[in-house]
Amino acid sequence: MRLIQNMCTIAEYPAPGSAAAADCCLGAAGRRLVKIAVVGASGVGKTALVVRFLTKRFIGDYERNAGNLYTRQVQIEGETLAIQVQDTPGIQVHENGLSCTEQLNRCIRWADAVVIVFSITDYKSYELTSQLHQHVQQLHLGTRLPVVVVANKADLLHIKQVDPQLGLQLASMLGCSFYEVSVSENDNDVYNAFHVLCKEVSHKQQPSGTPEKRRTSLIPRPKSPNMQDLKRRFKQALSAKVRTVTSV
Repeated sequence: MRLIQNMCTIAEYPAPGSAAAADCCLGAAGRRLVKIAVVGASGVGKTALVVRFLTKRFIGDYERNAGNLYTRQVQIEGETLAIQVQDTPGIQVHENGLSCTEQLNRCIRWADAVVIVFSITDYKSYELTSQLHQHVQQLHLGTRLPVVVVANKADLLHIKQVDPQLGLQLASMLGCSFYEVSVSENDNDVYNAFHVLCKEVSHKQQPSGTPEKRRTSLIPRPKSPNMQDLKRRFKQALSAKVRTVTSV
């Protein structure tokens, strides 16, 4: 579940409809692949958000973001999808506009969906959201990329600079879903934000004329790898016990 490659190794995003694009929709074991990029200003908690989604844990201190790619499996409407989440370095704003490196642009082109993060304690990071959304869509001309806006650090009300209502209004204007989260205190809202993107991308990838799987009323949570290992060992132990009883 940890780091599997660096951002600079991501290949250029293939042209829509090409054979390469079709191959990019398949992950390990032939599972459909959903690629998500997490972008935003420095210090808004992008890495903490990604780690919280992947592990349900919060770690207060992180090394400088090198643009890491993480992977896990998630169940969406009864189907197991391979999810890749690309963490990215913080974006700077200059007088001439956004300062986006080619590596970052390559990452956005690669993605099937994007999470734009700002902090309620940093008004400049909020102002960056609209410009980032415009930049993302410019890199995906001809198609509207699914985007979720996330306002992080909701627990730090004593130093709040951005009212949650402003984030909701901006996301509505941009046509995006909006989530106000506290990565340090809760993982449910974090999971829901990623789940919405995975679900939207999954529907876009659904081949025309193919009936969708029956929807369930409950959102299935990702299975813990440790739990899966425990279940496997339990089944092995139970099978061995049955064989022993039979032989007696």
